[in-house]
Amino acid sequence: MAKEFVKDVTSMDEDFAQWYTDVVTKADLIDYSSVRGSMILRPYGFALWDNIKNELDRRIKETGHENVYMPLFIPESLLQKEKDHVEGFAPEVAWVTHGGSEELTERLVVRPTSEVLFCEHYKHIIHSYRDLPKLYNQWANVVRWEKTTRPFLRTLEFLWQEGHTAHATDEDAMEETIRMLNVYADVLENVLAIPVVKGQKTEKEKFAGAKATFTVESLMHDGKALQSGTSHHFGTGFAKAFGIQYLDKDGKQQYVHQTSWGFTTRVIGALIMVHGDDRGLVIPPKAAPTQVMIVPIAQHKEGVLDFAYELKDSLAKIARVGIDASDKKPGWKFNEYEMKGIPVRLEVGPKDIENNQVVLVRRDTLEKVVVPIDQLETKLAELLEDIQSNLYNKALKHREERTSVATTLAELNEILETKPGFIKAMWCGDLACEEKIKEETGATSRCIPFEQEHLSDKCVCCGKEAKQMVYWAKAY
Repeated sequence: MAKEFVKDVTSMDEDFAQWYTDVVTKADLIDYSSVRGSMILRPYGFALWDNIKNELDRRIKETGHENVYMPLFIPESLLQKEKDHVEGFAPEVAWVTHGGSEELTERLVVRPTSEVLFCEHYKHIIHSYRDLPKLYNQWANVVRWEKTTRPFLRTLEFLWQEGHTAHATDEDAMEETIRMLNVYADVLENVLAIPVVKGQKTEKEKFAGAKATFTVESLMHDGKALQSGTSHHFGTGFAKAFGIQYLDKDGKQQYVHQTSWGFTTRVIGALIMVHGDDRGLVIPPKAAPTQVMIVPIAQHKEGVLDFAYELKDSLAKIARVGIDASDKKPGWKFNEYEMKGIPVRLEVGPKDIENNQVVLVRRDTLEKVVVPIDQLETKLAELLEDIQSNLYNKALKHREERTSVATTLAELNEILETKPGFIKAMWCGDLACEEKIKEETGATSRCIPFEQEHLSDKCVCCGKEAKQMVYWAKAY
């Protein structure tokens, strides 16, 4: 029975897309709803998001931000106030046209993002330089009417946080934009064990209505990139459209400078595709809802369950611990918790109790180690730390192995066909070249990295003088 459980997961190398679908459903993260492209977050999936949310929320508050909540609906007239913004979101907007049986006099948008709502509010509450900065964040759901969908990666409705801030100067806004990008990188690298590349989006790829967009990009197991968080510098564009002004220290009217930044449930998709294997999920300990699962062996024998529960209570101060005292066979339990990616499995049976020991099995390497009870707390804490760092280092090694350099378009295309991943290449900065690369190879510019390298003097596409090094990749 246990073997059949594992067999149900398609091999990653055989069909990566089907493997992903198998994992998100069989690991009990989601279920499909009756609405196309919408997912039900099961308790385990929501607990995973809750842990990520809590880690990020703490960091957001530590940087001085306050949580608020904005309405779900946006009047059409309000959305229309910023031309570039509305044009960027128009294809993905869901409209409400009726209230009950009556047609509305003005259509309402189900929020795809909340810039205009924050702007309307800021106009009402910002009057003086003493009111600045305004550092607000909200945790919410948004709706974008996507044509193609996949759980976590692209759904009609998803959960996220969106920060919206207002500042007195352009410099303050830029500092905020980069600070929050670094917060995202911290959560991705130190909680989710996902290495990222930080940089700026090109003009073509920046957020609709932004002055500049910055991104953290990660690389999946199959060599495709995933935009894992973005931070936008708006300048005064939205402020001028909405009339958000303040009196400065000299009594002069000035427009505020704004930012926006967002982090979504798609990072769970990133976690799955960066760390998962043919047995299912592999979750870094810092993100795991359950870090240690105790599986009693021969639990029908006297004293085994009592001892297992005593272990659970004693370990609770150093880890998030669960216990499976169900009547399923141990082999089934082993497979189930490997599928769910629980970092450590603790096995204990009559012989272990007699020898005053337990068996720890780590999910990342499947290595087993026998640990004396009197050393358990110390060894378990060390093991969780080692798993966390090992997963990051493994993902970093994979990214480095899948990062190539191209100096011509033909070379870039060949790399994409034979060794998909990040491709570093020089670019002249012209939109025509960026569009040609996408048209001929399917790769998009992922970012202009902060850490620049001079790979050649010429643009990878047109051969003219290059201005910047860019990361390119096919992406989700």
